[in-house]
Amino acid sequence: MVTMRDVAQRAGVSIATVSFLLNDTKPVTAATRARIEQAMVELGYRRNMVARALASRRTHIIAMAYPALEHKFGMSTAEFFTSAAEAARKEDYHLVLWPVGNDGVELRELLGQGLVDGVVLMEVQLDDPRVDVLQQAGTPFALIGRTTELEGLSHVDIDFDTTVEDAVKHLYDHGHREMALISGDLDDPRFHDYGPWVRTEDAYRRVAASYGLPVVVLPCSDTTQAGKLAAERLLAEHPETTAMLVLNEYAALGVVSGLRRSGRDIPADMSVLSLLMVPETAAMTDPELTMMRTPGPELGQLGTEALIRELEGADPLPPQLVPAKLFPGATVTAPKAPQPKASAGRRAARKARS
Repeated sequence: MVTMRDVAQRAGVSIATVSFLLNDTKPVTAATRARIEQAMVELGYRRNMVARALASRRTHIIAMAYPALEHKFGMSTAEFFTSAAEAARKEDYHLVLWPVGNDGVELRELLGQGLVDGVVLMEVQLDDPRVDVLQQAGTPFALIGRTTELEGLSHVDIDFDTTVEDAVKHLYDHGHREMALISGDLDDPRFHDYGPWVRTEDAYRRVAASYGLPVVVLPCSDTTQAGKLAAERLLAEHPETTAMLVLNEYAALGVVSGLRRSGRDIPADMSVLSLLMVPETAAMTDPELTMMRTPGPELGQLGTEALIRELEGADPLPPQLVPAKLFPGATVTAPKAPQPKASAGRRAARKARS
């Protein structure tokens, strides 16, 4: 078995220097680090992570806390995970997923075991109990999302105001003046304080009013069946609508299905724009959905970098808001021109011919 002594001899350094690098107990120069790491690769040396943690009192493991019981995993969610894991790997950290509830109870129990150096919080609520748990435990953390009070909190998030503004403008520029938002169901106890849904709905109400548009918002839970029902309800209650914005990716798939089931052509009879989605999900519908692409890769990376900077004592990463970007699909077009009403004379003529 390859030992630290073997690595030291190959790299031309002392065993102590190898130990400093492996256990992160003292700094070494970039050139020395490169020689040691090259020797490790050539010899096939594997680090003893347990010994490293004991020596440095750090595990070099960070957790991404995701409330899986409250929030479904989607393709957009997976992008946050994979980009966060890659960002951690580049800084010699390992990222693990903690599917813990957002009430903070299970998170508190896990933190007490000293398994991780820090935590990245996802699916943040406006008043998130997990923040208090982490602060009380003294555990470094960063948010992908925003609470109402942000002072002293390291965070990155979607720029919901810009995202909604760009989406509404895209539909408006195509001539749509009767739009509706299929939003999240804020009456659901799991989501009444859920930041992305609250911020998106607030932004839509403000932007629609600024364009002089009627503000139509329908609540919808995060399932395809709920999306189908929301589409049918919108057609029944607001038949003048020519374009729909849909917040949840599962609901968006259901909306397309519901419109088709009601005999509507997309986009000729109804334009549909998904507010937060990834290309793989958008391609599941026919025609392919026009979407605002979720900035999951950017936010997963930024949130992880923000935490690691804190762990390493580096300058903090400034808070950043990243908007979703428009990816034109095939579900948005100009609305049909309203059919002119027949004059009384023409109606009488048609009646006589019949």
